[in-house]
Amino acid sequence: MTQAIAPSNAAGPPRWGRDLILLVLCQGLLLSNNVTFIAVNGLVGLALAPTAWLATLPVTGYVVGGAVSTWIVARSMQRFGRKRAFMLGILVSMAATALCAYAVSERNFALLVTGTFINGYYNANGALYRFAAVEVAPPSWKERAISLVLAGGLLGGVTGMSIAEWGHELLSVPFAGSYALLIGLALGALVVVSLVRFPPLPAQGQAAGGRPLATIMRQPVFIVAALAAAISYGVMNLLMTSTPIAMAQCRHPFSSAGLVLEWHVIGMFAPSFVTGFLIRRFGVFRILFAGVLLNFACVAVALSGVDVMQFLVSSFLLGVGWNFLYIGGTTLVTSAYRPEERTRTQGALDFCVFGTMGLSSFASGALVTQSGWTWLNLFSLPFLVVAAAGIVYLAIRNRRTALV
Repeated sequence: MTQAIAPSNAAGPPRWGRDLILLVLCQGLLLSNNVTFIAVNGLVGLALAPTAWLATLPVTGYVVGGAVSTWIVARSMQRFGRKRAFMLGILVSMAATALCAYAVSERNFALLVTGTFINGYYNANGALYRFAAVEVAPPSWKERAISLVLAGGLLGGVTGMSIAEWGHELLSVPFAGSYALLIGLALGALVVVSLVRFPPLPAQGQAAGGRPLATIMRQPVFIVAALAAAISYGVMNLLMTSTPIAMAQCRHPFSSAGLVLEWHVIGMFAPSFVTGFLIRRFGVFRILFAGVLLNFACVAVALSGVDVMQFLVSSFLLGVGWNFLYIGGTTLVTSAYRPEERTRTQGALDFCVFGTMGLSSFASGALVTQSGWTWLNLFSLPFLVVAAAGIVYLAIRNRRTALV
């Protein structure tokens, strides 16, 4: 991949460094939106849904909207370029979030789900910040660029829960203010992304020399990368979407659920400051497998009881496990495509991620309300076993290939 890197400036960091910092801030603002939606939509859904097992349908709408949007986002990136496509995603979010605020005010469950579905476009769009980071930074910074941009999610953990709490009683209708505050944050994101200098994307598709997408997706490296990224998000979404509901069922106050979600987000993004270094030091497969083990530890703690501390510790471990698997999977997939295949392959990976999230978020509400917290956690174990098997298989395969 060839790109012009601005020389260092004695008065400050190189131009790519400033662009990377701006992308970190964009990621933080995106995660503020995500965390607020996770914290609020399950509870709003529980209040407005015609039946309890549909409580997480607004969250499901959000992630299904992301899944449906991945192909549209990939095409918009190629047609309009990174900057204008990212700005379009933010504008869509502002309109969709306003629709959610109106839906809550009118107590219209169907309209709320519609709003979260449309807002999924912003989630799918912003998910590509991590790949844009690879493009603005030098090749030697690939792992660290991905990791550092995802570290911006720490901002989302702090501001997202604060928005949920501040907005809870800001307007006369509970949580309508939370959606209103998100519109202001999106406006800030629009300004920040307009300041980033993105290199031009290469021509895409078979006409530009790229392979068919089916050929790319059949590669073992793509399959394992997709398994790691999709299962990390699927299991995380399965458990975290239902955590506020499970804690409410256990009669823990909303403030305790907020504390648990804050520590979960810290677990998701604080390791990002070192995950890129760990991947370069120990290799991507060791970090991926460590992520699976952390997810197993999360389930073990969750099954040990339902005190606030057990929710907190299990959610923190879940976050760190997600971090290792998601950053590892993102790093791994960059070796599965050529520059001219970039946007299509990234779109395919994120379709796998958001599709899995959609299924897991819907299953989450049904399982926690119908079967309980214990069965919800047990349900995640077979998927973790599949992820572990895929990682071990590819690691052994690559080692044997290297010895030939």
